[in-house]
Amino acid sequence: MKTSQKFNIDFDYNELHHDAPKAVQAPLIGLTGNFSDNKLSLLPGYYTSILKAGAVPVILPPAEDADILISFLNRIDGLLFTGGADINPLFFQEEPIRELQDINPYRDRQELLLARLAADRQIPILGICRGVQVLNAAFGGSLYQDIHSQMEGTRIKHSQQLDRSFASHTIEIEPGSLLEKIMGCSHVAVNSFHHQAVRETAPGFRVSARAKDGVIEAIESTEGKSILGVQWHPECFILNGDESMMPLFHWLTHEAKSFAKAKELHSRILTLDSHCDTPMFFHENIHFESRDPRIKVDLHKMNEGRQDATIMVAYLPQKECTEEALRQATAQADSLLDQIEEITAAHPESVGIAYTPADLYCLKREGRKAIMLGIENGYAIGNDLHNVERFRRRGVVYMTLCHNGNNNICGSARYNDVNLGLTSFGEQVVREMNRTGMMIDLSHSGERSFYDVLQASSQPVVCSHSSCRALCDHPRNLTDDQLRAIAAKGGVVQVCLYGGFLRSGQPATLSDAIAHLNHMVQVMGIEHVGIGSDFDGDGGIIGCNDSSELINFTRRLLEERYGEEDIRLIWGGNFLRVMEEIQNGKKH
Repeated sequence: MKTSQKFNIDFDYNELHHDAPKAVQAPLIGLTGNFSDNKLSLLPGYYTSILKAGAVPVILPPAEDADILISFLNRIDGLLFTGGADINPLFFQEEPIRELQDINPYRDRQELLLARLAADRQIPILGICRGVQVLNAAFGGSLYQDIHSQMEGTRIKHSQQLDRSFASHTIEIEPGSLLEKIMGCSHVAVNSFHHQAVRETAPGFRVSARAKDGVIEAIESTEGKSILGVQWHPECFILNGDESMMPLFHWLTHEAKSFAKAKELHSRILTLDSHCDTPMFFHENIHFESRDPRIKVDLHKMNEGRQDATIMVAYLPQKECTEEALRQATAQADSLLDQIEEITAAHPESVGIAYTPADLYCLKREGRKAIMLGIENGYAIGNDLHNVERFRRRGVVYMTLCHNGNNNICGSARYNDVNLGLTSFGEQVVREMNRTGMMIDLSHSGERSFYDVLQASSQPVVCSHSSCRALCDHPRNLTDDQLRAIAAKGGVVQVCLYGGFLRSGQPATLSDAIAHLNHMVQVMGIEHVGIGSDFDGDGGIIGCNDSSELINFTRRLLEERYGEEDIRLIWGGNFLRVMEEIQNGKKH
């Protein structure tokens, strides 16, 4: 028998987690630790509750370096902010009052940054006691440094001496809240060991529970995201054999499993957004390589949302059709396409231009993002039919025949009082697009133009960013008959994430986009649908507002019980099938 052995502990973390057999795989939940006196500690209730909920706890050591934190976040599926010291009031623009207790600057800096980085990546988050305060402060909310001296009225005792595994007071949960759904009731007995609390909720959050004296006991996302914070200590109850608080940890584990599955899917399938207008902002000296708040699509956000590719369009507003205006339109289209190429060429290690579906898959294998070129508004070709082939040769994969207003090609869905359809010049354009392998995009086209083009085209057509008239009566949306006609032609319609096309009178949410997609699938079949965000062209809805949030769409598709092959088709498989057919000149 050997008395000594060497063990290789230099394992691949990704391999350990992501290549494990699916039957035994459990989500990884990161937990913040309490760092003080050169020690990192964590009370047993936290990891015991996580383990009992079926997840694997991983403790995050003290670190403030953003790259280290991002590396950690890229490996976990959920995040739990634990309790501990007070938060330094300077972080929420206040001077300390006399009643402020111990603060921990190491935790403050780390956790406030960690919360923002995790939320950017759509990682499910649960905050406990100090954790709920971290969430609120990180996103611009305010805190009471001490509820007893800063809140009016008589307080119940929020800092108890009894064993933490027993309840000390009750809270009222808001009807219809996520917390009510999780706990299954509106009146809950909790424990309490704090003197700081949420004062005003941060943007994007709402109160979901209060104590009898009005102290806020829980907050949650108003955007349907998996972010929840509670003021009490639910992790303590399990140590007394009390499972009444386990629903919170089961919720976090469930959300982490969903997020892990979505990440895994995105690693295997190609995710293509068929329409964004980001080039409209390139002249503002935007920083495409970083997380630029002025735009909804940049390399940083694409990484966060695990998005592989987008089709950026050279958008031209419809103006007069004089010879000079048409020449300027063509020059503007070329200039915008030049800018797309230049901004891509500036970061060759991270992104490349794709001209075919095969290019997209090649770039994904290389670990680079992909951009395809499109034109929004056939106004760009002027009166010169040769411009179709010229734009196609420089890589344009589709052209929207018009925008908001009629042009020399066809009549628009808007501002078309004369009910103009496809013109004789437009018929030539359609035939030339068929010949050169450029996709015909009927988003923005009027209904008469729509049917004229379907009759004139020898190839399938697409709508790169449109939604359903049956669910939202907007002239830009498609009737069920139009949906069926595109499917019969072999084409594809991409759900648009512009709120005005999804819902009338109220802000649209991700649920509305899913409803439109479901309707399209019911009418057209799964082989004829996809997603075209219209980001930076007014696209963006609650729950899916930019590229960093596109993984939320995948999570909702999984909740709707779409299978992997269905999701692959929705996330670009259908659109690329049509693109390949048209580029190869196959007759439908």
